[in-house]
Amino acid sequence: MEIASPHRLGQAVVEGRLDARDRLAVALDFPSATAALAFVDRLEGRCRWFKVGMELFYAAGSGLIHDLREKGFEVFLDLKLHDIPNTVAGAVRSVTATGASLLTLHASGGERMMLAAVEAAQASGSPRLLAVTVLTSMDAADLNGTGVASSPRDQAIRLALLAQKCGVAGMVCSPEEVEVLRGKLDVGNLLVVPGIRPAGAPIGDQRRISTPGSAIRDGASMLVVGRPITQAADPAQAAASILAEIEAAS
Repeated sequence: MEIASPHRLGQAVVEGRLDARDRLAVALDFPSATAALAFVDRLEGRCRWFKVGMELFYAAGSGLIHDLREKGFEVFLDLKLHDIPNTVAGAVRSVTATGASLLTLHASGGERMMLAAVEAAQASGSPRLLAVTVLTSMDAADLNGTGVASSPRDQAIRLALLAQKCGVAGMVCSPEEVEVLRGKLDVGNLLVVPGIRPAGAPIGDQRRISTPGSAIRDGASMLVVGRPITQAADPAQAAASILAEIEAAS
């Protein structure tokens, strides 16, 4: 299985040659490595990228990342790091040893934190960093409750531009911000978009959502999809349908 490494994804975005399977990361939101790996087998090799979030990583540890890499997959480690600069830099160095290809940190951690993370990620084999802007589960009222008066769109733009200034070459944003960010950020910047729901799918706890095709047409580099695939009666077919929609929109 040929895989586009994260360090080649940016150039592929510039050249407009991303394959559909490079543009879908399936979120393995499972409580154990056993359940996650059993699900991966059900996808019958249709997908190249898997997102491992906090629930699964805290339960299974780095051994799961090794197992996925041994099977030929790329791992998007979604830990949303947010701490003092020294601690986040240390976490980036620790993650480098796991073989994960992408790693998230919160842009709201600020400039010094992101600069420390970027410096730590200069080491050989380090994951490519993605700065999370505003969570797709948050709306204006949620932001206001934290003391942020800006709209989710304005706050996402502000944080994405700050992350780019710090040298973070990829952002996580909702479908509602991807088009405007594609116009404001450097051409090769990865835009990774969760909150993806095929037409007619339940939205769950998400607030700012889109269909796969719409997000790709708006400029998304990679889509993150969880429940529409993991909770489908036929996950392999659900993944194949989303891949076909990505291909058609590319």
